[in-house]
Amino acid sequence: MGKDRLLIVEDDTDISNMLRIYFTGQDYEVDTALRGSQALEKARQNLPHLIILDILLPDIDGFEVCRNLRTNARTSHVPIIFLTQKDERTDRLQGLELGGDDYVTKPFDIEELKLRVQRAIVRAGQLSLTDPRSGLPSGRLIEEQLRRIIRSDGWSYVDVRIKHFDVFNDMYGFVAGDNVIRFTAMLVSEVVDELGSVNDFIGHAGGGNFIIITTKEASPSIIKRIKERFEKEVLSHYSFIDRGQGYIITKGPDGQDQKTALMTLVVGEVSSSQYEFADIREITERAAEARRQSD
Repeated sequence: MGKDRLLIVEDDTDISNMLRIYFTGQDYEVDTALRGSQALEKARQNLPHLIILDILLPDIDGFEVCRNLRTNARTSHVPIIFLTQKDERTDRLQGLELGGDDYVTKPFDIEELKLRVQRAIVRAGQLSLTDPRSGLPSGRLIEEQLRRIIRSDGWSYVDVRIKHFDVFNDMYGFVAGDNVIRFTAMLVSEVVDELGSVNDFIGHAGGGNFIIITTKEASPSIIKRIKERFEKEVLSHYSFIDRGQGYIITKGPDGQDQKTALMTLVVGEVSSSQYEFADIREITERAAEARRQSD
């Protein structure tokens, strides 16, 4: 399983560097931001599993950063731990009202902060908020987005599946398979950032299955780009021999060698302009059927 990603938003470089060094030593992947605007951009581009957020920042304060994160479909689920200079009840209440998950007062005990970080990430996983491999929203958060769009117009729901992922996983092992999941999550996020909007939603429904909720106008270019990029870039996850021959050899049920093509993406799409949906299950079922028909 990959490392959990932390984003530390702190304008005091001494504290920021100390936290980066400490949590990197605790086997986290750590990024830092000195300003609130920089934090919003980094959170959107490389979704963290948790954000440690100072309230006093030089451009926009931590409360405004939290408000922006919570109102963005892409980052609304990310746990946030506030850091502050003072232990004031009004600050704690404001942070919690905006959707903060915890609150730590400076000077803080680094071991206590570590335990709070661990607890918040585990809690998010237990609530089926995120997939632990991709860090993307899963389960309940995907359902919430489906309930939101079913009452609106102009959306497109895109069902993306990695074809032959299970064969790759069996052949190369789960570590390599997890790397492909993280690679795909990053690729989809980059393409949606480039061709979609900040209001678009990306989820991981499990295994090699991802979903995108975007606009009907943006979906064709997003689908085209992710399929093209995946086909080229996924090759780096194969051995030199398998890349060269364009397939992997596995044993069939009869014990004979069989060829399996390299991984590609298969995609199905439904939109609000195509059907009138009465239930969120209809959206996912029709999209899955469209994906099977496109294969």
